[in-house]
Amino acid sequence: MPSELDNSAWQCLSGPHAAMAAGAGGARRYATGYPPLVGFSDPQVPDFDALAPWSAAGEILYCEAWAGVTPRGWRVLVEKQLVTMFWDAPAPTGAVQVRHRSERGSNEIVQLRREDVAAVVSLAADADFTVFGPRAIELGEFFGIFIDRRLIAMAGERLFFHGNREISAVCTHPDFEGRGYARRLVNCLIARELARGELPFLHVVSDNIRACGLYTRMGFKNHGESTLRVVLKE
Repeated sequence: MPSELDNSAWQCLSGPHAAMAAGAGGARRYATGYPPLVGFSDPQVPDFDALAPWSAAGEILYCEAWAGVTPRGWRVLVEKQLVTMFWDAPAPTGAVQVRHRSERGSNEIVQLRREDVAAVVSLAADADFTVFGPRAIELGEFFGIFIDRRLIAMAGERLFFHGNREISAVCTHPDFEGRGYARRLVNCLIARELARGELPFLHVVSDNIRACGLYTRMGFKNHGESTLRVVLKE
């Protein structure tokens, strides 16, 4: 498995998504409006001095693979273990049909666009998915399911580098969990990525047992674990 999956944020922010990033030296982050992710060229010796001018006081950021001493001027709010998983199975069986907006009805998969941003942001908040931003849907393809004109589930793409494409923002409204919507949307993305010759991968916190189990049953395989820290600039 490609070793760059160990430092995926840096690989993407210093490469394919550089135009959407801010930073200098050995630090990059998504610009305002995108998910608040940070990548360091060397996570073991993170360049917070380079990151500081591109971060506002009180701003919350997410850093992967850094577990050293917290530098002066920063505070760690949360620390968890992050599991990286990659697709290791044949393409999902069964055709996944994506409806055009003009044809969509309840319980069908549709592609999400700029006019859906308010609904997307609202669902992310309801599902407590915090590594997000109103411009997240610009990072790749996003799909959702509406019921009675209400967005109740979605999944999209985020990091991309060297033929590896991350599936992210897998959200289901709490009132609609357990009905298979997440699986349908993730399978849709997997099928499209494999058809483009890309390798799907994703991240999930290790204490999210339900999600880890679902992804394993679907065909994802563990690549490894790293530290995820939520930090705040003081």
